[in-house]
Amino acid sequence: QVQLVASGGGSVQAGGSMRLSCAASGDTSRYNCMGWFRQAPGKEREGVAAIGDYGYTSYVSSVEGRFTVSRDNANNMLYLQMNSLKPEDTAMYYCGAVDLTIPGMTCAVGYFNGMDYWGEGTLVTISE
Repeated sequence: QVQLVASGGGSVQAGGSMRLSCAASGDTSRYNCMGWFRQAPGKEREGVAAIGDYGYTSYVSSVEGRFTVSRDNANNMLYLQMNSLKPEDTAMYYCGAVDLTIPGMTCAVGYFNGMDYWGEGTLVTISE
């Protein structure tokens, strides 16, 4: 069973930066699309960023240009670099995975909307 555990959250002021990490355990070889989603209090789970096997990336519009997703396949790690943070980025952040079974399917951030939990998340709090 694959488990994905996020870490690296904390509290920073608006305008600051933070880097989240996600450690994957178990056989992740079938998951050719990895990404991040977040959940703020009282809100739906929202896909934030996604990255495919060949480095194709996809972002929700609210973080485009501020967040960068990357992956280290050799070490089963996923990262999210977050810059120019805003109070509205405050949320629990989780990592997830998708098995794109049809050749040519794009690893889109929309797959991570409403995603089930894969493991522990990490809390990001941005103050004014």
